[in-house]
Formats: sequence, structure tokens, C-alpha cells
Amino acid sequence: MRLGDLCFLEARRLAASLRSRELSAVDVMNAFLLQIERLDPSVNAIPTLRPREELLEEARAADARLARGEPVGLLHALPLAIKDLSLTRGVRTTFGSPIYRDFVPTSDELYVERIKRAGGIVIGKTNTPEFGAGSQTFNALFGATRNPYDLSKTCGGSSGGAAVALACGMVPLADGTDLGGSLRNPASFCNVVGFRPSPGRVPRLHASPTDTLGVHGPMARNVADVAMLLSAIAGPDPRDPLSLAVPGSVFAPPLERSFRGARVAWSERLGRYPVERVITEVCNGMRPTLAGLGCEVADAEPDLAGADEIFQTLRAASYASALGGELERHRALLKDTVIWNIERGLELTSGDVERALTEKAALERRVDRFFERYEFLALPVSQVAPFPVEIEWVREIDGEPMKTYIDWMATCYAITCTGLPAMSLPAGFTPDGLPVGLQLVGRRGRDRDVLELGHALEELTRFGSRRPAIAS
Repeated sequence: MRLGDLCFLEARRLAASLRSRELSAVDVMNAFLLQIERLDPSVNAIPTLRPREELLEEARAADARLARGEPVGLLHALPLAIKDLSLTRGVRTTFGSPIYRDFVPTSDELYVERIKRAGGIVIGKTNTPEFGAGSQTFNALFGATRNPYDLSKTCGGSSGGAAVALACGMVPLADGTDLGGSLRNPASFCNVVGFRPSPGRVPRLHASPTDTLGVHGPMARNVADVAMLLSAIAGPDPRDPLSLAVPGSVFAPPLERSFRGARVAWSERLGRYPVERVITEVCNGMRPTLAGLGCEVADAEPDLAGADEIFQTLRAASYASALGGELERHRALLKDTVIWNIERGLELTSGDVERALTEKAALERRVDRFFERYEFLALPVSQVAPFPVEIEWVREIDGEPMKTYIDWMATCYAITCTGLPAMSLPAGFTPDGLPVGLQLVGRRGRDRDVLELGHALEELTRFGSRRPAIAS
């Protein structure tokens, strides 16, 4: 099998080939390390990579366990690089910040523990903007991560390194975090699948009752692989009192089901946000495919009044809570947008936060009433196509100015405020060959429904199988 073909195997098939010993863990590790060596200098997706010999030793140990007949996990010997916002024991974790240039954690984030327990091998870290601030992946430590479909463009963010590593065949699976679109936006920009699960679906260390926006979730090149990874990392954990009781195994493939008569609300801009025409045109091309599945598609959107204020308040509060001390100690080392977030959060009163949470609960009730009529909502992931990598954030869309660095991702962050599961699914390409993602949103707690619909759509379209030329 050619190197490129092995690195682009479906993760489920690769895992099965490893368990059957059709492929050895050593050969698989070597293949992915060669792919990283070949492509990462051009895209800068994996800035921290563990030493080759350490990784090959772990691969040899994985082969030996299998040879002895010992039980192995769902992710046996699959190489994964973890987003540089999440703790990885013994592997440098910088959060994209010079403050943590040399920080090596002594513990793992909960889902990293689960990846290892399932047999996955952590090979390094994927690039992210400083403390995950912004949907453009660059930082002062490692520089920018570039879009593999056009190296002059951004890959989005903040899980940009993960999306690029997937698109380039440098890893078979990836993880991400999502506050205002950090799983969905880079997936859209890089032609992969990013899934924002329901809050609490994947448990988190140090989860706060007031942090109702951020989640951890899976990414892959196809929906079934996303579901496989979710099945390994989801499920309750006593260390996270907000974690949901449903076991991860309920999300495992297969994902086939009928969508005959399923009601889908279709929205081009959530009734309120500017979207580039090229994005609308590409996404609208998916509407007949939904109809072809038997879905009943109608123009409609929920009432998301107040979403902007809710998101801005709760996001700022979370930054102030997590990074207020860093601002006091290391202000000169922080980028402007991080400082702005923290300072805005420090200005908030407890009443401001309580009002935002109350308004969020009211918004969720309105949205739930909307979803009594519709099973899904479909809309664009991002309001713009991938833009030049030198631009920090989009300043205007169709003549409408963006007041802050996150405004151009409103179609993602407004969905965040609903608390509903959401996916970015490859939906086609602009005339310039840049990827565009369709966002699929499901009912509260119905994560598997979204996975099933995404799987059915990609079976018909196969947009995600189009590799970037750099990786061909």
C-alpha cells in the first residue's frame, strides 16, 4: 500500500487492520511520521512532535501486546496529536502562549486519558491561537497554520492545526475544543468533519457551572470516524459533575437510518447575520441532497434574540475566570484580543453573568419549542470563505463592519448559545477551490441524530474525499 493511501485510510478500517495484524503499529507509525515530515513544513499543523524513537517504541509495545493475545482498545495504536489547549502528561503544552513556552504537564485532560486507555498513541500537539482566542490559527510561539487547499489562506481556528493535520493525512483522527466555533470553523475551512457535542457529553477537568459554552469534541475526515472517536471519549466521569450519564458506546457506528419525512429547517443567515454570497451558493447546493434523502425542507430559523449579548458576556466571564491572573502577571506577553476578553470579563458583575445565564435559559426554551416542529436546522458554518493568512480577523462582510474579532463567526457562536449538538460537514467548494461547510444542528441531547444525518449526506456527496493537492 502506498504511503499516501495508508495515511488516508478511514480510521475505522485502519484500526481494524491493526487489530487483525494486517498492518503493524510500527509500520503505521512510520507512515504517519513520514507524512508529517513531508507536509508539516508547509502547513505548520503539529508544532510539538515527540521523538521518533519514543513513538516507535510505543508502537512496538502495542504490536507486542497484540501478539501476546492481550485485549486492545478501540483506538489501538492509532497516532493522534492533541490540541495544544489540552493537558498531555509528559508532552509540552503551551496553550499557544509564550507564557507556557516550556510547560510540561504531569497529568492528562480527561478525554486524553480516555484516548490513551483506548489504545491511542499521543504523538504531539496541534497548533492553536493563543488560549484559543479567535478563529484564525496563529501565535507568537509557532506562527500561523496554513490552509492545505491554498497555502496563502487561513485554516480557521481555534482547532486549526487539528483540521489541517487531518486534511493532510498526518493523523487519522483529531480532537478539538469549541467555544464559539473552534471545532466547526476549521473543519469548514479544511474540508473535514468537526462535531460540537452537547455540553457535558465529553467530560472536562475543572468544569465550572457558569462555563456553559465550551466543549471538547472529535474531528475526522468522515462522520463515522467522528462517531468512533466520540464513542471512546464520551460518557460520565465523577470528576466532572456536569458530565452526562449516557455512555459513549451509544454513538458508535453504524449510523444508517431512514430520513423519510424528517423535517429540516433551512436558514441562509439565521435571519440576522451577513454571509458572503459564495458561501450561500455552495451551501444551497446541499438542499436538494437533503430532499433526496426524503427530508421535508422548509425555510425557517429559531428566535435567537439576545444570542450576541449572551455569548459576549459568558465568553468574557470565562476568560476572566481562567486567565485573570495571567493578565496581572504577564500582560506584555498576551495578544490584544486575549487582553480585551479578560478585561471585559473583569468589568462584569455577578449580576451581569446571572442575567446572561437567565437570558440563555430563555433562549434555550424558545429554541426547544422551535425544535418541536423541526428535527434539524441546516445553515452555513462560516459567514466567509477562507481568507488570507496575514489577516488576523475579518473586518467586514458585504459592507457590514465587524466590531470585534469574533463577530464574523456569529453563525457558529449563536448556535453555541442554544446548547444543541452541531456539526460542520463538507458541503462543496468555492470557484477558487476553497472548502465550505454546512452546519447541521440537532435537538437537545440528540447527538446521534446529527451524526446519522451527516453520515447520510456524505454518502451521497463525498465532498470530504477530495484531498488537497499538497497531499496528493
